[in-house]
Amino acid sequence: MTRRPLFTTALIAGLASSSLLLAGCTGTEDTADSVNSGGMISHITYAGIGGGNAPQANYNPFLDASKLTASNFVYEPLYVIEQNSCKEVPWLAKSYHWQTPRTLVFDIRDGVQWNDGKPFTAKDVAFTFNMIKKYDVLDTKASWPLLDSVRATGAKQVTFTFKEPGASGFPVITAVPIVPEHIWSTVQDPTKFADAKDPVGTGPMKVKSFNPQQVVTERNPRYWQADKVKVKEVRFKQNNGSPEIEQLKMGRGEYDTNGMFIPDVQKSYVAKDPKHHHYWYAPGMVMSVYMNLTEAPFDDVAFRRALTHAFDRDTVARKAQLGYVKTASQTSLVLPGQQDWLPKDIKNGGRIPFDLKAADKALTAAGYPKDSQGRRLGKDGKPVSFKFKTPTNYTDWVAAAEILVKNLKSLGLQVELDRTTSEVHDQDRAMGRYDMMFGAHGGDCNMSTGFGHPLGSAGTAPIGKRAFSNEVRWKDGKTDALLDDLRTASTKKAQKKAVAGLSEIMMNDVPMIPIWYGAKWFQYDTTRAVGWPNAKNPYAAGGDNLIILTHLRPARG
Repeated sequence: MTRRPLFTTALIAGLASSSLLLAGCTGTEDTADSVNSGGMISHITYAGIGGGNAPQANYNPFLDASKLTASNFVYEPLYVIEQNSCKEVPWLAKSYHWQTPRTLVFDIRDGVQWNDGKPFTAKDVAFTFNMIKKYDVLDTKASWPLLDSVRATGAKQVTFTFKEPGASGFPVITAVPIVPEHIWSTVQDPTKFADAKDPVGTGPMKVKSFNPQQVVTERNPRYWQADKVKVKEVRFKQNNGSPEIEQLKMGRGEYDTNGMFIPDVQKSYVAKDPKHHHYWYAPGMVMSVYMNLTEAPFDDVAFRRALTHAFDRDTVARKAQLGYVKTASQTSLVLPGQQDWLPKDIKNGGRIPFDLKAADKALTAAGYPKDSQGRRLGKDGKPVSFKFKTPTNYTDWVAAAEILVKNLKSLGLQVELDRTTSEVHDQDRAMGRYDMMFGAHGGDCNMSTGFGHPLGSAGTAPIGKRAFSNEVRWKDGKTDALLDDLRTASTKKAQKKAVAGLSEIMMNDVPMIPIWYGAKWFQYDTTRAVGWPNAKNPYAAGGDNLIILTHLRPARG
């Protein structure tokens, strides 16, 4: 998500968020004489190794805070949900079917081996899920709150039984990495298991070497789709420099791919090597104007509807966000990737045009006239005044807020830009101590949480108490009923019906006002490898690393 001019890296596929990538080496340097040969790519290099501030050799895929990023290339899930279009891609499972609305059966792929040569079976899947049930701190995807049981019902079949109709739980359980029973069943305490020596996975890469500055993985010849992997080594280099240093490294071609904010990507990166340096910033989290719905005038739906025309989203995207992002749909769906979920009767993708005349007319019709001085009056006869809170160190948010405050003032509203620290800003949003501010929500492929977290009554709290996720304090029985329908829907058709209802609530009741989509930062270098996803070929998101690795091919000059 676009927040501030600091670099970020996250090589975790799915989720959500925001979004990418990392690097390393063996002791050989990334020099110009590292060439591709024999139809293979010698290596690709990512920026960052993971593992926190003091990385150790740790490939336990369930220890999110301390694991090395290389573990994401060693262990795999049953399905990969591609994070651009939300397409379900069969992975360790070749297919699935719902036996009943609560019973999901996966058919395990034939011919898969662990990298030590042992066969991968349904028992490994059942073992993995039952292990993270026993050691619930490892259940980082929160699968067991949804599940009753997981059983191997054949050598190539696994049956998941849910506590309630479970279609919305599909993205949760398919994000769980699968580990080998023959290794992990001997581990005394998997919550403390670093899996540091020769981790055994089904993934495309094996760990070759580690030191705190670089991790190297090598191609797994036993990989079930090894014919698609043309990369000999994937290297992860520690990116412990300043953003400026990391930008220089990018410009020098030290990383084949990265996910960082670059203030002028065209000048700072692309122009250094226009033939090979590229970027693609796909839409990510929804960046919205949050209004405190417990106070006037924001508790009036007519006032909120009028404001949907009041904001110049195009200028925010072009100036405050440097042209890197797209304006957002009022539905809060992330378009175009989630176009398949958009109700057909919603015009223009739910994007509402900037129209101050329409906003002025709507405000007046809703009972908010102007006085002789041009000030907008509330229903109490007093000028409408409020503050727009923004953190000073999120410079792009400040620039966006300045544009929106100017829009609001042009309507006669008395609005003050309230600058504060990011810590105070986030605390005040959670506690409900604000009039208007920015908030981020959604952006991933789990529709249930994408709508449920910002809109569900269960996620809110009274003013002065911390809200879990619903920081605008939206409480609506129809919304909660639709969220229940979405959570328990047993078919994609039923899920889409619930999403259509929630999209209509966003359009008509305006719990919040989406402005732009945060960018999924993704830069890539085609000197060594081609086949990276991009706007012309958006077959995956920048963080869908397992998918990407099967698409890369050697560059030809």
